Amino acid sequence: MKYDPLIKITEDEEVYPPSDDSIMLIRSFDVKDDESVLELGCGSGIVSIHCARDGAKVTCGDINPKAVELTKLNASNNGVVLDVRETDIYSDIDGMYDTIIFNLPYLPVQDKGELAKAWSGGEDGMGPLPELLEYAPAYLNSDGRVIIVVSSLMNERKLSNLLSNYEVKELSELPLFFEKLKVLEITFNR
Repeated sequence: MKYDPLIKITEDEEVYPPSDDSIMLIRSFDVKDDESVLELGCGSGIVSIHCARDGAKVTCGDINPKAVELTKLNASNNGVVLDVRETDIYSDIDGMYDTIIFNLPYLPVQDKGELAKAWSGGEDGMGPLPELLEYAPAYLNSDGRVIIVVSSLMNERKLSNLLSNYEVKELSELPLFFEKLKVLEITFNR
């Protein structure tokens, strides 16, 4: 998709703001008209709003209730319709999707607090990724895909072992001062 800097995003100090990883993610993939998209960890809603503006039917959610409210506000301010839910991974998700997107918490830290859930991926940086992938087939259409952001700071051995069970395609990468981010598209052998 093309990143549109004119999309109006209201921010909140208790919600992960649009950052370099968000913009890289948006630019890494395309959606089709009427594609069903589920974005988990939607934060401010910037990725979901881009998907909806490109014609996708979007359900999105976040564990942070303030992010849920902020995404609703940002969707309204940008004239798009999103189905926004408070959810911990799939806890309040139903239906089937063509694409699941998650800019997951990937930093290898164990910070506490509501906002820290947006980046704190635990000691190995894997965060909720194993759970996301394990249960994804129950929410994906047969030719569906999962799109995630990963970091070179994650435990590379654990990440490699986890991803060895899937078909993985690198969509983009972004070298930063202290880490390298990648967007991966994961599909499932069924």
